[in-house]
Amino acid sequence: MSDDEQTPSTTGGTAGGPTGGTPAGPQPEEIRFFGTTWVDRSGNYTLRRAGLAVGSLAAAVAACFVLRFAYQGLEIAAVGGIVNMLVVLMFAVCSAIAFRKTWEGFVRRPADPAREESLRSLKAIGFIGSLLAYCARCFVEAPGEKLRRAEYETARAQYEKRRGTRTGNPAARRKPKRT
Repeated sequence: MSDDEQTPSTTGGTAGGPTGGTPAGPQPEEIRFFGTTWVDRSGNYTLRRAGLAVGSLAAAVAACFVLRFAYQGLEIAAVGGIVNMLVVLMFAVCSAIAFRKTWEGFVRRPADPAREESLRSLKAIGFIGSLLAYCARCFVEAPGEKLRRAEYETARAQYEKRRGTRTGNPAARRKPKRT
């Protein structure tokens, strides 16, 4: 990639101001299914949240039916009571862990990304818990909105502070005299 391709397109013109519709400074991070509409809650934001809550709840219910058919298959195979109990216990524990980890992911960034990566298979087994966490979070806000809003506002405040300290022409400043 050349240097020309790496330069941001937010500055341009003779005054160095923004060109086009992109404002200068940090840009909000996109949220899946919402894009950047969470910033000003535009673009049918509330309707989208309700639709995603209903959709994730419907997917969780459908997944429960699939698991029920799998359990009936174990009963038909007559694998024994202990195996049936272990399967139910495994899905319940994995769903609880997946719910908790998914919920925590909406509130803060993971402290140890490697640990989160190692929990990926456990969260895949407990996918029903993840779907239920997503559904529950949609009733409050767009999943992850609070975290991204705090990060975005912090970045905007830091940008404005840096920008405010750099006003004026640095070439016009007087240099201190040497004594």
